[in-house]
Amino acid sequence: MDFMNASNFVCPVCAHGKYTPAFKCKDHFITGEEFPILKCNGCGLLFTGNLPDPENLGKYYKSDDYISHSDTRQGLVNRIYHLVRDYMLGKKMQIVEKYTGKNNGRILDIGAGTAYFLNHARSKGWVVSGTEKDPDARKMANEKWKINILPDTDLFTLAGESFDAITLWHVMEHLPDLDAHWNAISKKLSENGVLIIALPNSQSSDAIHYGKYWAAWDVPRHLWHFNPAQVRQMAEKHGFTLEAMHRMPFDAFYISILSEKYRNSALALLRGLTMGKISWLKSLFNTTSCSSVIYIFRKESL
Repeated sequence: MDFMNASNFVCPVCAHGKYTPAFKCKDHFITGEEFPILKCNGCGLLFTGNLPDPENLGKYYKSDDYISHSDTRQGLVNRIYHLVRDYMLGKKMQIVEKYTGKNNGRILDIGAGTAYFLNHARSKGWVVSGTEKDPDARKMANEKWKINILPDTDLFTLAGESFDAITLWHVMEHLPDLDAHWNAISKKLSENGVLIIALPNSQSSDAIHYGKYWAAWDVPRHLWHFNPAQVRQMAEKHGFTLEAMHRMPFDAFYISILSEKYRNSALALLRGLTMGKISWLKSLFNTTSCSSVIYIFRKESL
């Protein structure tokens, strides 16, 4: 989709056909290029404009700094990321087991990256499947964990109604064809299955504080920049009901540290930790202000 062509734009949330430029963000990982953030005139969904052609988008993921695919541990921030990820693997499985009501079952992770989560789920007795666009990440998952991750396009050919849980951990913001994925997910979930989605929150207190320097804009890799109301509206459009929301408490710290780095702040680590703590404290009283949110959905009964 050419987001810069107003005649072609249709909002995936509200189907409105017009947008307004909001501000510009820089790609801090690879190119230093600027990309416009545009705003739907209907529901206010923010999205990245002036995107590269699909065949060229892959180069924006090819960096040792892109940790979900490279698995790098270089640098203090990336070491912190790994420590937090190891802790959150257990928390994610607690959420899966709580809402499925199962201690084992079949789980599909869309955008599985290097399969850390699927490896943890398998260790808990779950039968795991995953899809991932990046062939290098799939290769790493196979070499590290002996888990065969499928290409992303295989999602649409998997057997229907076969999974007790489907998860997307910071993945939906990368998907250009949202409607196709929501429709496929609906077909793949079992009757009582749960859909669990983690997303950055564009109305979080740290997003508001950092503005164009907020690291979770992550242009042009992040195509969509949702707030909780828009996520709910998108889900309802596809026949899902929001059952619960959970905070991702550590994301505010990681994102704030990166954001301070992008601002070239003196004492970026200390400033980032301070802002992260402020954002975390605010989220204790209001989940919708959290830097990243986990959403739990169920299909509506027919």
